[in-house]
Amino acid sequence: MERAELLAHCLAKPGAWLDQPWGEEAVAKVGSRIFAFLGPESGDRVGLKCGPTRELADEWLHRFPADAAPSSHIGRYGWNSLRLGGAIGDDELREAVDASYEAVVAKLPRRERPAAG
Repeated sequence: MERAELLAHCLAKPGAWLDQPWGEEAVAKVGSRIFAFLGPESGDRVGLKCGPTRELADEWLHRFPADAAPSSHIGRYGWNSLRLGGAIGDDELREAVDASYEAVVAKLPRRERPAAG
């Protein structure tokens, strides 16, 4: 999967928007919270919430040892960095984005959640 396609999938989510809080580092947010770290335009990885705990997120590391790693700084909270264009299929990447989005939306205050529907 190309980065542009992944970004389009992220931004198609209800209430999703693109932010660049660290210069060229792109992130997809819903409300005030990040659900996908896309990095610079030249990047080939995406950081996603892959489980509520580090132990559950480690499943990705076991399945894709060459293409998944705990995210820097926030890995202990279940965030992984997944490589685009590797062994992780496009459908699995989309599902991982969807799960990350849903996990973040569930933690948002009601006033920040996108309208259902």
